[in-house]
Amino acid sequence: MGNSKFRHWLAYQRAFALTNSLYRLTMTFPKAERFRLTDQLQRSSRSVCANLGEAYGRRNYPRHYRAKVHDCIAENYETQVWLDIALAQGYLTQDHYEQYIRAAEGVGKLLSYMLNHQEQFIPKGITRPDKQTG
Repeated sequence: MGNSKFRHWLAYQRAFALTNSLYRLTMTFPKAERFRLTDQLQRSSRSVCANLGEAYGRRNYPRHYRAKVHDCIAENYETQVWLDIALAQGYLTQDHYEQYIRAAEGVGKLLSYMLNHQEQFIPKGITRPDKQTG
């Protein structure tokens, strides 16, 4: 199986830090949100990390790698939507909201880098297909 070096990817490290911070935040939400907003926010942020692990596992198949990174990007956007809702409901302050959004945007930039510089993340000798749009 080899050494799981995805944990060394900066995108993974930042996404993991964000999901842990969001977990602590959601523990302050009202109990009525436990199976709604809390669950959705935790799941979407955790999914970024999980999909990065899957992208690592599929790095020998460039199209599959790209698909998993695209999944990460989508989940990261979903996390931002849940943060918008948490702010609108008054569950976090504007300052905290802005910090979380900046962190999520930073993760998004790293994920975009992973798509645009795929050759740095897949094993040498794997043929990279033409860039796909989407």
